[in-house]
Formats: sequence, C-alpha cells, structure tokens
Amino acid sequence: MTTKSSGRVHVVAGGFPAGALGGHDMDYARLRLLELLNEQGLLATVGNDFSDLHRWLPITQLLITYVAGPFLDDDQNRLVRRWLDDGGHWLGLHGTSGGKAARVGDGNRRRMVKSSHHDTLGGFFINHPPIRKFKVDVVDPDHALTRDIPDSFDAIDEPYMIEIQHPSETQLLLTAELGPDNTPPGRGFVYDEDTALEPDGKTRALGYTRDIGKGGVTYIALGHCHSPTSQTNPNVDASVEAAGADSATLRDTWEAGPYMQLLRNAISWGVE
Repeated sequence: MTTKSSGRVHVVAGGFPAGALGGHDMDYARLRLLELLNEQGLLATVGNDFSDLHRWLPITQLLITYVAGPFLDDDQNRLVRRWLDDGGHWLGLHGTSGGKAARVGDGNRRRMVKSSHHDTLGGFFINHPPIRKFKVDVVDPDHALTRDIPDSFDAIDEPYMIEIQHPSETQLLLTAELGPDNTPPGRGFVYDEDTALEPDGKTRALGYTRDIGKGGVTYIALGHCHSPTSQTNPNVDASVEAAGADSATLRDTWEAGPYMQLLRNAISWGVE
C-alpha cells in the first residue's frame, strides 16, 4: 500500500449507530476540521464511520477521526497498521479512544471493551467525569506538535480517563491534574481499576504521539462539543456555567486558540 499522495486527508466524523450523533455535535466538528484543511490547501474526503476505509486509505496521507462509537474492526485495523507502517499518519481526536460498550448486568450501565483498535491508537477510554473547566499542561513545549502553544491553558471539556497502551513507545504531549474520578454515582462507565491515573494520584494523559513503522499516531483527548440537538442531557459540572460558558451549546475547546493551533500543528505533522 502506498501513502504517497499530494497531501490528501480522509476525515471520519460520526456516531453509532449509523447516522446517530453519539452525544456530540458531529456536523460542527466536521465543519471545523474541513475549514482547517482548506486553510492549508489540503484535499479531503469524508466518511461517517470506517466501513469504506479501504476505498480511501490507499490515496490518503493523513487520517483524522472524530467519532463517538465507530471503531476499527480487526480487518480494518490490520489495514490501518499496514498503512501506518508504510508512512501514513493517524490523528485521533476525543471519542476515537472509545468504541464498543457492553451492557453490565440488567441495568443501563456499560463497560468499554478494549480491542485491536485501541492497541493501534495507543489509548483506551475508561470513563469521564462531568464536563468541567480545568488546566491543561504542555509536557514537551519544544515538540513540533506543541509549537506556538502556551505552557498551560484552560479548557472546558470532558476530563477523559485514558489508559496508555504502550507507555515505553509513547511521547506525552498534554496532561492535566484532574485527580481521582468524581463521576456521580450511577453515571458514567463501569471499570474495575483506574488504570489511567498516574502514580502521583492526580495526573492524566490527554495527548500523546507514537511512531509506528514509517508513520505514526497522535491522539488528543480534548475536543468535546455538543448542541441541544445532539445532547439533551449533558453531564456538566457547576464550573462550566461559573466560567460563563453555555452548557446547552458547548464549543469552548474548538473556539480556543491553543486547541486550534494544536490541530494545525497535528495536520502539518500528518502531511509533511
């Protein structure tokens, strides 16, 4: 498989099942990503899930995914691994670290299911407490992916709990001192152990990069956005409204300079 294209990018943005939004404003995120690609003069194709990935990946240099539910099955994952080995780059955003959720017992609680998708991505979503305001710290300010980003910045977002799959091969880019999980009882996903919390009891990884063959993967947990249409009952902490944000139509991360610069850097990383 060749990845030698003239900067062509494939964007996958969608929820599960097909056509669902998965609690996110997919149209808004898709539009912002396409605007950034157009800004850099890059050609783009678009999908709602990974079902037609075999059609686009051979002519794609950068794969960008913003999904809430869709994930690579084993065959699609093998396709992506070969593409990465050959020089492709995958930028996974926000819910890309999720995927299949299995029901627990007879109730409505669910548990995330780890798969080959997460092994390639290098991160596995466990849960997230309520949306809140928090400070994001840049671990490596000299890296090309964090160029022109302040050493720390505020975000109003879902504080993701991400289990790093290949720590020795992974370079952290962003962290936050989010502390232990404070999800209200009866909400969120079920898990046996908080394997996303660093030994200091407060730090969590929110962004990283990892080389695979001639290519690589970059994942950024930030990027939540929702609207009244896509999310009728958002799980929001009091700090959101205290910060003056609109909890009904939440787009603060996408409207923040550091996040947009981070995406610009990641796009440049993927097509250089």
